[in-house]
Order: sequence, then structure tokens, then C-alpha cells
Amino acid sequence: MTTKSAATAARATVYGYPRQGQKRELKKAIEGYWKGRVTADALHSTAAELRRTHWQHLSGAGLHEVPTGDFSYYDHVLDTTVMVGAVPERHRAAVEADALDGYFAMARGTQDVAPLEMTKWFDTNYHYLVPELGPDTVFTADARKQVAELKEALALGLSARPVLVGPVTYLLLAKPAPGVAADFDPLTLLDRLLPVYTEVLADLRAAGAEWVQLDEPTLVQDRTPAELNAATRAYRDLGGLADRPKLLVATYFDRLGEALPVLAKAPVEGLALDFTGPAAANLEALAAAGGLPGKRLVAGVVDGRNIWSNDLEKSLSTLGTLLGLADRVDVSASCSLLHVPLDAAAEKDIDPHILRWLAFARQKTAEIVTLAAGLSQGTDAITGRLTANRAVLASRANSPITRDPAVRSRAAAVSDADARRSQPYAGRAAAQRSRLGLPLLPTTTIGSFPQTTELRAARADLRAAVIDAAGYEERIKAEIQEVISYQEKAGLDVLVHGEPERNDMVQYFAEQLTGYLATQHGWVQSYGTRYVRPPILAGDISRPEAMTVRWTTYAQSLTSRPVKGMLTGPVTMLAWSFVRDDQPLGETARQVALALRDEVADLEAAGTAVIQVDEPALRETLPLRAADHPAYLAWATEAFRLTTGGVRPDTQIHTHMCYAEFGDIVQAIDDLDADVISLEAARSHMQVAHELASHGYPREAGPGVWDIHSPRVPSAEEAAALLRTGLEAIPADRLWVNPDCGLKTRAWPETRASLENLVAAARAVRGELSGS
Repeated sequence: MTTKSAATAARATVYGYPRQGQKRELKKAIEGYWKGRVTADALHSTAAELRRTHWQHLSGAGLHEVPTGDFSYYDHVLDTTVMVGAVPERHRAAVEADALDGYFAMARGTQDVAPLEMTKWFDTNYHYLVPELGPDTVFTADARKQVAELKEALALGLSARPVLVGPVTYLLLAKPAPGVAADFDPLTLLDRLLPVYTEVLADLRAAGAEWVQLDEPTLVQDRTPAELNAATRAYRDLGGLADRPKLLVATYFDRLGEALPVLAKAPVEGLALDFTGPAAANLEALAAAGGLPGKRLVAGVVDGRNIWSNDLEKSLSTLGTLLGLADRVDVSASCSLLHVPLDAAAEKDIDPHILRWLAFARQKTAEIVTLAAGLSQGTDAITGRLTANRAVLASRANSPITRDPAVRSRAAAVSDADARRSQPYAGRAAAQRSRLGLPLLPTTTIGSFPQTTELRAARADLRAAVIDAAGYEERIKAEIQEVISYQEKAGLDVLVHGEPERNDMVQYFAEQLTGYLATQHGWVQSYGTRYVRPPILAGDISRPEAMTVRWTTYAQSLTSRPVKGMLTGPVTMLAWSFVRDDQPLGETARQVALALRDEVADLEAAGTAVIQVDEPALRETLPLRAADHPAYLAWATEAFRLTTGGVRPDTQIHTHMCYAEFGDIVQAIDDLDADVISLEAARSHMQVAHELASHGYPREAGPGVWDIHSPRVPSAEEAAALLRTGLEAIPADRLWVNPDCGLKTRAWPETRASLENLVAAARAVRGELSGS
């Protein structure tokens, strides 16, 4: 590779970085603030220290330009809502009284005021707060956060680039505010929003910003001509400003497609493009379009969403091709490193031979710096690192843990009949109603009950050998007894054991399946202060022994009411893990489905009449381009049916989904052939119930009547009102009553109050239906 001159040497950068800190310091400080144990000043001090630490690490590792503005107390889209002054009317008083408390009220709600709706950030497991806009929305600029963080970085002597959600993406992510006509298009507010971005850019320029990054990931989705025209107008206007920073427009997660010429022709100084996974098609498209003459290209060649070591030689080949397509080429990850854990070096329990296969945020930063050096100075400058990288890749490819002949033989033998129930729904429904004897509008929960301090302490005590396995099991049994007893007293119809033994709905199963690796410190933000440790799917999957049967049957022994068996579905097991990238996802999904099928069979054999297989990630994993949907949905729905297809007609199969745009996948929900589906619906005002009705969904459904991601307790009348709205779309004989999601993150006092109100609401509406 030809060495570039020093004047055009490739720069290394990233779009964003994990926010939480190595020990989740941010989570602890925020939750301490909510509980009144941490002052606002102390919280701000913790946040500032985390930003400083992250920036100095990035600079010390060799990055030439660090991002600012990507840090957030809860969510970067919510931060944008504050930046453009689009605070909902119901939250204005709280924000004006105390900006920080008002910010958290928008995110979490209060007892009196509902929060903003929350949904998935594209096809990731990160959740953002949905902007609420209407024809009367007035935007006002407030760049204090963005300016302050830029000044912090500059004061450290760093070259810094503020990162903002772009105006087109912000409007495309928004929804009509409550009370606004459902057909209102937030994009019609673009001309009203652009002057606010103009003011923010001017403020950042005055504060010392040379470059500002505007993220426009919605442009990698299928966009209408009107939407593409809006992007053209937005960047014509912003690019035409006289006194502004240089603009870097960033897209990621998929190929840019028809939006590429829009951005290539825009009067901006740079584009940042993803060149990993399906977005690798950007390379050919860029060449066909004649490249980006006169522009800076930031090339995302290191996968920002998965944890495998980069193939450095392959990335260098891509970068070498790109050299002739832009004025300068810099190196980055494909997207923000928010989506990966912080540091693989912290993992002391993973075999060192395997650990070197992994690259978390810090290791990816090193890969980016290496690639920038190779691009600038030639491969001779990084010969040792290339040799080591080849050895790592060969080690993984040749490892026996990646292939199990028995697993592959079983998966290859699967037939269409294996993924079908023995009877159609109508016959199954009659058999299930006879077996279960449930009332109209049956009540249940999604699965988990509060994970108390005592439960977490018990797991810690077991790990530390303070208690032995027998002592731990006694604590779990006691918790299950309490949960079952409470549900009976509260009047719930279908019970759960509460999952006290589970650390996480994916990790718990991953730790009992072959082929998975678990981390100790691999935390990734899901939403707000909710962090998860996605397991790593490294090899072929099988189930050595039963995983849930013992606790489910113990719970059933305590009550005459049905207790649901609770499993995580195959697509979610993939979506909320770091998946292997050396075979098609559909093949991995089939392996996981077969392992779960064995668990379903054992639960049924033990007498479990209701089995729930959760698939909250089915919509989340939907490809961003419609052309890619059919292939994905074919293997995804088959995997669910393969998991559940072997049960008797009178065994009731439930599934659950939450916080996604369900209208996009109603046919796929139907294709799952589950007997009952529970869905998030409280924040979206029962929208999904009407989407199911419009589709003609023929089976039973439980759109949630309690938003469990907020600490507020809904009244019985509030829950009843939502239930009545649900009945407008779903017949009473097919409608269930349940919360939006599991109760793991809630405390017992609000759980008791909310569930009792939920049951009261169901009874009240039953009475209305019966005329009593």
C-alpha cells in the first residue's frame, strides 16, 4: 500500500463511546440521585469525571479526534429534544422548575405525568425516547450541554468533534404528540427546525468546534422521494451557512442506497459511512457514483456492534480502495461504540486463548488506530500487528468449540412438519379452554417479579462461597413461595414463578447452553440505567440438561392455578447476544431453537399447561431495508415454530414482545402461530391492538395496560380505560390483561399496587361485559 503524505495522513476517530464507566459508575450515581442519596452536584461531578477519563483514554490510545455530546444521563435522542426545545407541554413545568428532574420525568414519568414513549434504536437493543411533535410545536435552541462538553474536551487539549442527531433523523424518529392527528407528519416541521440547528451550529463554532457530526442513520432505511427531498433541503440550507463548523454527515447500520447521491452532492465537507455487514455494499455504490471528490470520508471498517477481532488485512483492503474515492479517508468504527462493552481485558474468567478473539470498545479503538497507521504509513509500519491478527483469526476459525457434528446433523435433519403444530388454532383453543378453565379477560404477568437486593445478595453470596448451593436454593424457594402466594391473594389467573434464579433473560439460558461464553464485566446500555451483559455466541449450540423445569414444577406444586413455564425465544437469544459472524444467522437460530424445543418438551412432560416463549427482539432484528425482510422473517418465524411445534394441542403457547413498531411485523406475529401474545401497549395508547385488528389477527392477545418502565402506579380506572380501548379492537373472548413487560426492574410496593389495580380493572370490565 502506498504511504500517504503527512499532510493527508489518515486520522483515527470514533462516533461515540460507552457511557457507564468500568464499574457502571454512571448508573450508580443516577440511581443514587433518584433515591436522594446523591446530590445533583455529585452526579454532575461523576459524569464529568467519566467524560474526562474516556476522552483521555481515547486520545492516549492514538485517536486524533474524540467525540463530544454523545454522553447522556439517559438517552441522546432525549438530549436532542432538550436541545431543540421540543419538551412536551405536560413536562414543561417540571423542566422549568428543575432541568435535571424534568429531564428524568420525561424519561421515566412521575406519578401524575406519563413519560415519553420508548422504542428500539433501529435494529439494536438500545432504546430511545420518542420525540412528541405536532403542528403547534415551537422549537428553541438550547445548546448548553453540547457547548459545555465541547469546552471540557478542548480544555484538556484535545481535538474534539461534537456529535448531534441530525435534523432529518430527529423528525423521522418522532411521532405525533398525544391529541394530534395520527396522520400528522413531523417532517413537515423541517423548515421550523433548521433555524434551531443553525443556531446550535453557530454556538458550537463560537465555542471552538472545527467539525460537527450530524448523525442521519434514518437515511439507510427505505425513504420516499419526499423524505429524500427533505434531506436535500436540510443539507443545502445547513451547508450554505456562511459561518459554521465543517459538517460531517454520518450514517450507519446499513447501506445508504438512494440517499447516497443526496449526501454526496450536499454542500458539506464530509461523510461518514459504514462498510461492515450489509453496509459493505456502500463501497461498490460509492465507486459507481464517482466517489466523494473534495470531501472527507470517515470509513467505518471496524464493526461497532459485535465483539470479534477485526480482520485487519480485509479492512486495509477496503480502505485502500476508498483512497481514490475521496479527498481524504479517515478510519472509524461502523457506528458508536455505545453498543459494545468497555474493555475485554477486564474479563478474567474467559480462557485467554479465546479472550484474544474478542474486541470490546478499548480493543476496537486500538484496531482503528492500527488501521489508520497502516493506511498512512503503509503495511510495513504495522507488520507485527498484522501477523498477530492473522494468528488470532486462524485460532478462532480452527477451534473445535465452533463446530459440533451432532448439532449440525440434527439441524440438517429438520423438516417442515417439525415447525408446525398438530392442530390449527381453533381446535387448540377449545382444548386449552377446557383444560385451563380461565375467566373472561384472564389476568397474568409477563414473567419476572422484582429482583430485590436480597436476591442479588444471594447470588453474590453463592459466587463468593458465603453460602453453598443448598443454601442458595432455599433462598430461591422462599422467594418463589412468596411470589406465588402474593399472586393468588392478588387474584391473578395465570401465575409465574417470578424468575428469582435468573440474572438476565438471555444470560441465564446462555450459561446453561454449550457454545456460549458469559462475561463478568461486559455491560452494555439497554436504556437509561438499565445495563445488560450480552453473552457471546461462539460455537454450536446444544442443551446438556433441563434449564427451567425444576423451578417451574416447584412453583406449580404450590398452587392449583396454572403456572407458566418461561423461556427466551431463539431470535431474542441471538439478538441480545453477540453472535458468531462465521455462519448465517438462520443456521444459528435453528440450533438455538432445537435446544429450546427440548426444554419445551420437558416442561410439557412435567405437567406445565402454559409455556411462554418470549420474542421481544423479533421486530428489533428486522433488517432496515424492506428487500431484506422476507428472508429474515422466514428463518425467524420458523425458529419460533420449531421451538414450540412439538407440543400437544391443549398446551397453550404464549409469546411476548415489547418496545418496537409492531405494525411492521403483524404478519410475522401471525406466522408465529402462538396461542397468546402479550405486547407493550400502555405508552403507545393501545396502538398495537388496532394494528392486530386491522390485520385480522385470529388468536388471543394481551396488549399491556401498565407501563412497567416508569415508577408511576396506574390507577384501576386508568388500566380499565386502556382495557376498554383494547376491547374496541380485540373481542373479549380473545383479550388478556397484563403489564407491558416483566417486573424485574420494579420495586415491590409499586408492583403490589399496580397489579392489584390491574386485577381490579379486569374485574370491573368483566362486570361491564356481563351487565353485573
